[in-house]
Amino acid sequence: MKGQSTLKMKKFFDAIFHYKLIYIFEVHDDAHRGILKIGETTIKNSNPENLSPNCPELNAAALKRIHEYTNPAGVQPHLVHTELAAYQVGSEWEIFSDHDVHRVLLNSNVRRTPPKGTHGKEWFKCDLKTARRAIQAVKNGERDLHGTISTAGDVEKIKLRPEQKRAVELTVKHFKKEKSFLWNAKMRFGKTLTALAVAREMKFSKTIIITHRPAVKGQWYDDFEKIFRGDPNYLYGSKTHGYDVDKLLASGKNFVYFASIQDLRGSKIVEGKKDKNEKIFSTDWDFVIVDEAHEGTQTALGDSVIKNLVKENSKFLALSGTPFNILDNYDENIFTWDYVMEQRAKLEWDKENFGDPNPYADLPELTIFTYNLGELLKNSAYVETEAATEDRAFNFREFFRTGDNDKFVHEDDVKSFLDLLTNPSDNNYPYSNAEFRNLFRHSLWKVPGVREGRALSQLLKTHHVFNYFHIVNIAGDGDEDEESADALTKVKDAIATKDYTITLSCGKLTTGVTVPEWTAVFMLAGSYSTSAASYLQTIFRVQSPCKFNGQFKQKGYVFDFAPDRTLKVIAEAVEVSAKAGETTDDDRKILDAFLNFCPVISFDGSQMDEYDANKFFSTLKRAQQERTARRGFDDNSLYNMKRLEEVRAEDHEKFKRLEEVCAAAKSKKKSDDVEINAQGFTDEQHAIIKAAKRKQKSQRTPEESELIKQHEAQQRLIRRRRSDLRELSIRIPLMIYGANIPLDEDFTIDMLFDDNIVDNKSWEEFMPKGWTKEDFKYFIDFYDEDVFIGAGHYVRKLANNADELPPTERVIRIAKLFYTFKNPDKETVLTPFRVVNIHLSETLGGWDFFDE
Repeated sequence: MKGQSTLKMKKFFDAIFHYKLIYIFEVHDDAHRGILKIGETTIKNSNPENLSPNCPELNAAALKRIHEYTNPAGVQPHLVHTELAAYQVGSEWEIFSDHDVHRVLLNSNVRRTPPKGTHGKEWFKCDLKTARRAIQAVKNGERDLHGTISTAGDVEKIKLRPEQKRAVELTVKHFKKEKSFLWNAKMRFGKTLTALAVAREMKFSKTIIITHRPAVKGQWYDDFEKIFRGDPNYLYGSKTHGYDVDKLLASGKNFVYFASIQDLRGSKIVEGKKDKNEKIFSTDWDFVIVDEAHEGTQTALGDSVIKNLVKENSKFLALSGTPFNILDNYDENIFTWDYVMEQRAKLEWDKENFGDPNPYADLPELTIFTYNLGELLKNSAYVETEAATEDRAFNFREFFRTGDNDKFVHEDDVKSFLDLLTNPSDNNYPYSNAEFRNLFRHSLWKVPGVREGRALSQLLKTHHVFNYFHIVNIAGDGDEDEESADALTKVKDAIATKDYTITLSCGKLTTGVTVPEWTAVFMLAGSYSTSAASYLQTIFRVQSPCKFNGQFKQKGYVFDFAPDRTLKVIAEAVEVSAKAGETTDDDRKILDAFLNFCPVISFDGSQMDEYDANKFFSTLKRAQQERTARRGFDDNSLYNMKRLEEVRAEDHEKFKRLEEVCAAAKSKKKSDDVEINAQGFTDEQHAIIKAAKRKQKSQRTPEESELIKQHEAQQRLIRRRRSDLRELSIRIPLMIYGANIPLDEDFTIDMLFDDNIVDNKSWEEFMPKGWTKEDFKYFIDFYDEDVFIGAGHYVRKLANNADELPPTERVIRIAKLFYTFKNPDKETVLTPFRVVNIHLSETLGGWDFFDE
């Protein structure tokens, strides 16, 4: 396995927090005469008191960093000063950056003077004495070299990072033609700040921000201040901060208004129960921003809120770090910034921005450790079989199951698990020694539920190691003996007053909020069917920048105890990210990139292995198969993209025939589009197209413009043909389920044409009228055979396993399976279990036979 030999030698977790140091160097040539470079870098050290200015350790760390970008440029640096970028105030350490030193110099009229032919922002025309005085001024809290004390107003104007500027430019450009846009941007991209930059750029007069997470309103206001600081023409309002809607509208000024979607959903105008928010809904908003758009907006009420806010001339911007459930609502109007893009930008900054401050330097990288808890505990009772396939995951709900006394049913095993994490004889575990416990002094533990959180809290408090940690239980109402308080406040207060904390949550604070001090997430909940969106939202809690006692966070750790679930979720997340981002890369390259920036390391007995793309690639295929089955064969991974990209002369007539048959069946409107002779592209052409799309239109060559035009035509054709094939695909699962072969046998696509397996009566019942088996044979090549067989296997395995269950459980399982089937020509309606329960209670006495 990748990295195996390294991992055998190195079993310690890397340091999470590093110190920063300021360095100053000069270059003895004409181009650099009279100027100094003032920069920063990091250093690992446990005792800052040993790091005196210009000591060998500081000098070595500085030279290592300086040579990284001067050697390729052929520059010979001469280091003249190093100093720790931290100073002691009482018992605490305060930190600063090279930006702070630069600001003092600029406020003192010391000019930036980059060498000729460069754009370096860290070169200043001054001598060493002046530069050292600037460092001391920062420590003294002074804004310049004249002793002027800094004030709250001395805030440097906000500067957008390159990808933030690109997001603004693309959105503004798109809004000139269309009205909706999606930002698929991970946490720490700065969605709130950048979205407000769009409002400023387009000079929108009335902007409304709605969110499913009202707790983030403070962050929106802070970002409003950063973007519109000092601009008297913009006001801010909400129900709890700033102006109300009436005052904003009466002011005659531009404004930004913050609203909670929960509050808006309660309004009568959207079929809520209360007379409120009429003025909000009647306002003609220029710009509607939806934060965390994947949450709370897909319900009927949420959809009604959006429709009533977005008027005819409104522009609509959806923000989400995990927009997996809304991607299909957008075509190419998506901007993507994911974890891999962020970490790649961090790594490559110096190559493209010689010596300039790296804006990504404070964004930690992630490492995921997986442990097979089922094997470690040697108990098959905890292996989850709910998925009814050979794909299994650890059953956390069973493992942490509580009894009527609110204690764990398997308490001895839970205690063994806690002992495993703290075993001093095995350094593979995160709490096995004092050094590691210092690394993970503040962590988040995701647990299955409220009762489980309460029971685990009590057990941790009596454990011989974890009793040194302050346990913050925010699952439900927390521990019974604790006073009720806001979850985020409880966590922050604990971290501020306790050296070691563990936060237990079954959902709170796992999305939309930031606790910078967390350095590890323990995934002790979920199943094989855990959504990638939920998983990523949780693990990215540890990727927030953090300054702690004079140090900066450089790494974050995830510990997961269900390896199959981990791999399945990450593989699905990488695929979705690719779908909404750099679609020209193949799956293997995308996986390689992800694993490069987020290593996934498995622990199995005494062996630690790092996953490579080959293992992940097979996992990705399995995830596609399962998802295709769950969606009733309504999934794009079912199709062979290489064949779809081909354009053969006979394809046109075949697809035209398919479209006419589906239109006649009234399951699909006939397209008015004219057929386009779009051709496939070579790898070289894909690279040219990708590079050309990053250019302004005026900078593209005629050949590049023509290639882009052809590529866009091809993509439209592919989407149209996938849509045509969908009309056949969604009818297939029912035929697979009823096929005349044993349920434990795989169903191949060729079996559709065997009259002994799928009889003609069944074919005519489920396929569009007039569509024959012979018609369909032509389209076999358009399907991915592995995904087809795997998805069919999932359907038949589910049905086969259901046959072994008691009658009531079998009905429930089969009903779940039938819920995924689609038959667009029939008026079949599956009654929700809730409605069935109501009817039963009114007729048979109220037995609730199933509760979703």
